[in-house]
Amino acid sequence: MARFIAEMPKAEFHVHLEGTLEAEMKFALARRNGLTLPYADVAAMRRSYVYHDLPSFLAIYYDGMKVLLQEEDFYDLAHAYLAKAASQNILYAEMFFDPQEHLKRGVPMEAVIGGITRARADAEKQFGIQSQLILCFVRDLSAESAMAALDAALPMKQHLVGVGLDSDEKGNPPAKFAAHFAKARAAGLKVTAHCDVNQENTLDHIRQAIVDLKVDRIDHGGNILQSPELIALAKRRDLFFTVCPTFSGRVKSEGQPIDVVRGMLDQGLNVTINSDDPAYMGSEYLNEVLVRAQAQSALTQQELVRIERNAFNAAWISEERRKHFLGKLDSFARTWDVEI
Repeated sequence: MARFIAEMPKAEFHVHLEGTLEAEMKFALARRNGLTLPYADVAAMRRSYVYHDLPSFLAIYYDGMKVLLQEEDFYDLAHAYLAKAASQNILYAEMFFDPQEHLKRGVPMEAVIGGITRARADAEKQFGIQSQLILCFVRDLSAESAMAALDAALPMKQHLVGVGLDSDEKGNPPAKFAAHFAKARAAGLKVTAHCDVNQENTLDHIRQAIVDLKVDRIDHGGNILQSPELIALAKRRDLFFTVCPTFSGRVKSEGQPIDVVRGMLDQGLNVTINSDDPAYMGSEYLNEVLVRAQAQSALTQQELVRIERNAFNAAWISEERRKHFLGKLDSFARTWDVEI
């Protein structure tokens, strides 16, 4: 099964570039930028990655990105992820980034998007991996801060495919960003939003995302399994979900744990599997996440192919490119004698 997963053509949609910042690169970028890190070595830094909920994780995550200061830093970050992804037979990726966190440290938007865009072009030439970029609003910062970031990015909208919504959900519903999503959509960008699992008012937030904001995808979203009404709404809209089993693989319903991947598959929802923030989650990238998910959710080879078919169908690409990627997946399935 591990070989099947490794060889399967894949796509990834829920990966935060800053969450791929491995400890080794943090030390390298700190040296480049004349910073001193409060850790003796890489091992000591990794031992500090201890969290028990979303806010404690985010504190570590945002502290780690302080070493990103120059365009070349963002180039190195994105290039390293895309090289790793290509080595795992990921053909296509749509990557999140959090510009507000960089803007407030005085890093210009041009440096952030410029470095990532150059890395995307080089990675496609060197490794064949295609990619696009999603600007995420940090929901626990002000709505004004998010709008300023969007305004700073729109002159470079040709390098973006969509906008997203991430970070601490408590007290920060999707509706807070209705004007931002409307402005992005008017500029021709797609829209997605995190609905993290087991958060305060989580079902109301999922409803806002689907009904009010009419998002094109939902990131995480596992608590939808608690609501037959919302499941029906998502199926009518043919929505896709970018699930990350490492961080949000289970929800509770009437006190009982529900496996999100298995639950979404069984309900006929369009589930995809993704890595989220691999540098902070045991350096488990998509292949490792899929191996773990296969065992945890008792996924068959046919179901794994179905999940990757969902992924290529979820992509914000032309139908011609989609057909190309699906053809590669179908060819792989036939090689393994998996019914398609």
